[in-house]
Amino acid sequence: MARAASKPAERREKGVAIISALLVVALSAIIVSGLLWRQEVQIRRIENQRLLAQAQWISRSALDWTRLILRSEADTAPNVTYLGGVWGVPIAKTRLSDFLGQIGEVRAQQGASTYLSGSIEDAQAKFNLRNLVSTPTPGLLTINVDEIQSFQRLLTLLGLNGSLAKTVALQLRAGLAQSATRFQTQSTIGTANNTQQSVLQGLAQGGGTGGGNFTDDPGLSDADSNAPVAPLQMINVESLLDVPGFSPEIVDKLRPFVTVLPTTTSVNMNTATAEVVAATVPGMSLSQAQAFVARRETVFFHDVGNVQLALTGAGVKTDGIDMNQMDVTTKYFLIHGRVEHERAEVERTTLLYRDPATHTTRIVYVRDQL
Repeated sequence: MARAASKPAERREKGVAIISALLVVALSAIIVSGLLWRQEVQIRRIENQRLLAQAQWISRSALDWTRLILRSEADTAPNVTYLGGVWGVPIAKTRLSDFLGQIGEVRAQQGASTYLSGSIEDAQAKFNLRNLVSTPTPGLLTINVDEIQSFQRLLTLLGLNGSLAKTVALQLRAGLAQSATRFQTQSTIGTANNTQQSVLQGLAQGGGTGGGNFTDDPGLSDADSNAPVAPLQMINVESLLDVPGFSPEIVDKLRPFVTVLPTTTSVNMNTATAEVVAATVPGMSLSQAQAFVARRETVFFHDVGNVQLALTGAGVKTDGIDMNQMDVTTKYFLIHGRVEHERAEVERTTLLYRDPATHTTRIVYVRDQL
């Protein structure tokens, strides 16, 4: 009887041992598979980082090639920038191996899975918001009435409220005042405030078009250069979202015609759109500007004198027009580039400054599109 009773117990012990062994094997398999999965993820992450780094270096190489194009064109046509130049030809999506093969690179096939595309944009073909504020001396920031009127005309042409131009000018001045505080003295600050107050009073009395309700103190005490509510410095078109009265829809509507550059600039009449031309030239209608642009497509302007003659031919009275607002050459260019390198993608916008004296180029900023 005792032997018969021990057999079921032995069978139960064997069954428990088998189950325990299976559990250990399963647990080991889970742990090992988890380790292998983590290792695979880490390897994939390192590969992605490598591909991204390679794509960024390819983007830098493409930027160097673009800078060479701009320098070469400045050597051949130093005083004129027009849409028919080599810089104005966009690059469609093209294999990198095609570029390398054209120059006889023996490793051209290594770029078979890499694609390049991009374009060069004349930044001075748009209205520069930095022009709304003048700096006659270091630390002295004054509102530029002529430029505010030009911006008001542009807003009106686009069906927007022209009085927003004054608010943008004040916001821009306030941000610049904070960034240049270390260059100011108490006397220059006081002089700047007095000058700005007189200019703004003239605007409020009808010194510019596009009227409407307007305050010269949009949340910022004009006499207090250290006001805690001073706005951030305006660095791009998206900065307009910080200005009261602007919405994402308005900013999207303005983006093709407006930019923010580090310094004041003239509008390149060889590349500007009809809307920007009409806003720059007082008394010019949009239809006249369109006729002006159509004439420009056949023969570009060699100097400002040619521009003045073309404006007269378009039926515009040039008496009293400030020709300093216009030019036929460009210093600032926006480089839009996209690199697709296997799984990595880099889309980058770079602002370049081309020195008209030395024809050298300098990078102002680089922004990656997320």
